[in-house]
Amino acid sequence: MTTAAAVDATARAREHLGVTRLTNAALTGWLHGLPGVDQVGAEARTAGLSTRSIKTTAKAWAIDMAISMIDLTTLEGADTPGKVRSLCAKALVPDPSDPTTPRPAAICVYGDLVRVAREALGDSGIHVAAVATAFPSGRASMPVKLADTRDAVAAGADEIDMVIDRGAFLSGRYLQVFDEIAAVKAACARTDASGVPDAHLKVILETGELVTYDNVRRASWLAMLAGADFIKTSTGKIQPAATLPVTMLMLEAVRDWRELTGEQIGVKPAGGIRTTKDAMKYLVTVSEVAGDDWLDPDWFRFGASGLLGDLLLQRQKLATGAYSGPDYVTID
Repeated sequence: MTTAAAVDATARAREHLGVTRLTNAALTGWLHGLPGVDQVGAEARTAGLSTRSIKTTAKAWAIDMAISMIDLTTLEGADTPGKVRSLCAKALVPDPSDPTTPRPAAICVYGDLVRVAREALGDSGIHVAAVATAFPSGRASMPVKLADTRDAVAAGADEIDMVIDRGAFLSGRYLQVFDEIAAVKAACARTDASGVPDAHLKVILETGELVTYDNVRRASWLAMLAGADFIKTSTGKIQPAATLPVTMLMLEAVRDWRELTGEQIGVKPAGGIRTTKDAMKYLVTVSEVAGDDWLDPDWFRFGASGLLGDLLLQRQKLATGAYSGPDYVTID
């Protein structure tokens, strides 16, 4: 590790762990010293939170908040510049019949389509997020992963969604995962003099492959220690993708991390969140577990392709008292 950002991450990790040299053994001891997860208790708590009902003005606020938190996503091998421009047009004007409709937080695309999205969105304030580091598998050499990241940042990405090496993590090679995250974080730095802030780093844990809740907790803490700005559940390519219990554990982790360090980290559940009812459950969980400071697009996002359409239909229902037909919103 030779970059300044990577050196800073290592120095910070040594400080938190109370060691003079960061080793895999030190990370293993620290991560395995985290409290174990009560699986039955975690699932029972999220089941209880799922029964909360949000109505009338609170529901209207929650729908608008959920829309503003969406990373509107297309990550298919058949993606084209035209499809990305269409998605950007939808983000810019989600509901042509109601100009008060909030815009999504970001458009999320493959790195080779970042310039297309950047040009389409202009100075609208909607971010461009790019998946990188050999998404979704993460199976590539570090030079390739770093080149992937730097290319997306140079093309104008505001955010990088990287995937961790799950094989390394599950094999107990925690220092390797730490080093990769820290190096990708360093690669998110701008190299020009434009004054544009460095890209934010969202670290995808791919929780569906981590097997246990204890591993989700450990991966969350490892990512934050290495410099993640957000921790993200899933690529959306593996089932199960986002779940409420997993998201709750990640919200607990960012809450406890802020208490420990004073730094606030974001959370992004992604994959399988398709309905307004789903989104409401997540917002309740955010409020109850992490706190209302995370009820902000800067700190909580939904990775989704189909959620926006249902939120718009529900928003129209609250405004008019009747459901519009599905043809009144576009399906992406």
